[in-house]
Parts: sequence; structure tokens; C-alpha cells
Amino acid sequence: MIDPKNFPGRGQVAILRTSPETVLDDYARLMHLARYEDNLPKDKDTLLKINISWQIWYPSCSTTPWQLEAVTKTLLADGYAREKLVATHNDTVVVNGQEGQRNNRHKFVQDKYNLKTAETYQKDVEWVHYEPKQPFLVLDQVYQGHGVHIPKFFYDKNVLHLPTMKTHVFTHITGAMKNAFGGLLDEKRHWTHSVIDETLVDLLQIQQDIHTGIFAVMDGTLAGEGPGPRATRWHVKNVILASSDPVAIDAAAAKIMGVPPMNLRFIRAAHERGLGVGDPREIKFIGDADAADENWHFSAYENTFASWGQYQIYHGFLHPFEHALLRTPIVPWSYAASNFYHNWYWYPFIGKPRAQAALKTEWGRLLQKKYSPDKPINLGYGSRKPFYTATAGSAAAALALLIGAFLMTRRSS
Repeated sequence: MIDPKNFPGRGQVAILRTSPETVLDDYARLMHLARYEDNLPKDKDTLLKINISWQIWYPSCSTTPWQLEAVTKTLLADGYAREKLVATHNDTVVVNGQEGQRNNRHKFVQDKYNLKTAETYQKDVEWVHYEPKQPFLVLDQVYQGHGVHIPKFFYDKNVLHLPTMKTHVFTHITGAMKNAFGGLLDEKRHWTHSVIDETLVDLLQIQQDIHTGIFAVMDGTLAGEGPGPRATRWHVKNVILASSDPVAIDAAAAKIMGVPPMNLRFIRAAHERGLGVGDPREIKFIGDADAADENWHFSAYENTFASWGQYQIYHGFLHPFEHALLRTPIVPWSYAASNFYHNWYWYPFIGKPRAQAALKTEWGRLLQKKYSPDKPINLGYGSRKPFYTATAGSAAAALALLIGAFLMTRRSS
């Protein structure tokens, strides 16, 4: 439905500096600078594709509530029918979508504006086989024998992506193109991690085929550096971006964060296939264009212990066992390992102090005062007891095995 070589705003990115006092108005001005109405027909439903990278609120990790509110408010003010706006969510094998909506205060905004909600993980969602109009790079190979399936309700609708500026352990930066990963693919999406860059290009090709319009609004008020999406170091940056070109907005974000866009495989491949503009020399910046000249010198090639282990499965010494580890009945081990690392270890010991520090910033105070006036952020999360209990239990089990082996050895001798 979208001509990838000829759509309004191709190769253009709007960028503005912002503040908590003006952020809602700034987003409206940003969207108008990017001429978003040229890309989102009002007679079609618009999927507000919200990003939840963790069910816990963590700065720079997921769509911000002011980002969601500003976009919703602007759409309504410009004549988009409320009943045609759909807050769209997915979950993952390690992230609970409904819990994430509550903790990241998306549900607060959705309820405030009485938005319809769609959740791709619900049992009544129909997934249909998708046949590409142009050859895929990898998806047909990854899902060989299964076929590529996407949600039926995504067809013939606009999509408005709501990513944040952050680095990522697999794609090095994540933005508008990666935001489609959760919504378009089902719970077997982890099968694609060894070819994630090519997968994002295939997904953009699908979007340009099935959607009536594509637009992206990216939040860089609190930006994330390091092993994202969940273990970043946050920085107050006060920048927001918008574009109808997912390749261009991701390239702009990469450039600003200090990562050469054309060194990123998914951006280069999308640019070379003509799906958008990834070369920053060819991107036109509108608004506070001087902000696009900044270089934040973000570190984009870090790993956590958990992501290092995943990398070994996808590309390292464990790669020969990838099918057995991730495509057989034993796969729940990986979900448990990720939850143990991030929820029981990393957040209580490392993430929680960082999150508490972020809540003392002007953006943290806005989050608490405006979007969570009735309860503290992350109430009930961050206890270290589960980690200590699990560790003690594992140590006790290991000790019991050692004692048992010792006694058996003594008896046999």
C-alpha cells in the first residue's frame, strides 16, 4: 500500500528540544513539522504501537506516558476519530504486557482518553499467513515449514510507532524499525535473533505492504546507553524526533547517539533496498536542526551476562545447539534464566538505584506527579529476597549433591 521509494516525508526527520513543562505542545509541533497527516489517512484506524521492553518502569526502556499522551492528544485535536485510535500492545516470552501497561503508566493514559486497546497475545486474535510480494531476506528461511504469520487486524490500518532512544544488545540501537518486531511476529519471534538485522528489514517490507500509513514519534527525553533495552544507563537529553520514514528516524537517532548509521546492518540493508533513507548525508532535518549535530558518544556494543549467553547461542560456541535450546520443549529454561537475571538480580541490585535516581529528575517528578499520583512508581518491585532465596536453595542443592557423592564414594571404598 505504501510506495517505499515515493511517500510523503521520505528522508526527512523533524527534531525538537523539549522540557517537562512544554512536552505535550512540543510533540504536537513536532508532528506538524513532520506533516504526519500526509501519511496517516483519517478514514483508517490508527494503531498506536506502544513499546514495552520491560513490565517494570525503567528510564529510557519503554514508551513514555507523555509521549503516548501527546500523540493521542494531537491526533484527537486534528480530527482523528477517537474510536479509530487503537493502543496496540504485544508481550514477549519474558515480559508481561498487561503488567507493563500498568507499571509504565500507559493504561493511565489509555483510560484518560478512553482509547480502544488491542493486545496481540490474546487468544481471540487471528494470525494469518503472509505471502511476501517481494522476496524476503530471511523470514521465509527462519519459518520454513511453518510460514510467516501476522495479526489479521494489522491489515489496512495506519501504524504509528512510539519507540524511545536507546542502544540495544543485538541491533546496537533500537527505534522505529525494531518496534515492529513485537507486534508483527508471534511468540516464536526469538527464532529470528540470529538474523535480527535482516528480520527488521523484512518486517518493514511487510509494513509497507499491509499498512495504509506509517509514522514514528521517538522519545529522547531520557535516553538509554549500554546493554539495552533493559540494562541501560539513562541520560537526560530532552530531544524528540518524528518521521514518516522509519529508516531515516532510526539513522538520525543512531547518528545522534554516536553510532554511524550505515555501520548498522539493518539500516544499511533497508537503505540499499530502497525502503527508506539511512545515509545521514541524505536526511533533511526540520526544526531544531542543530540538535541533530550532537554526538552523545553512547556505548552501543555492550552486553550483560544474560545477553552474552544469548549471543553464544546465536553466533558463538553454542550455536550448533540453537535449535535444541530454543525450538524444543526445553525452551522455557531460557525464559526462566532471563527473568532470574533481570527481575531477581539486575533490577534489585543495579537497576532499582538507577530508577530511583531518575525519579528525582524533572522527568521523574513529572512521571510521579502527573501519571502516577495515586501510588509510587514500581511499588512492590525490587526486593532482593527472591535472589537470596534462590541462591541459597541452589547452594543447598549443590551441597547436598556433593555430600551424596562423597558418601557414595566412601561406601564403595
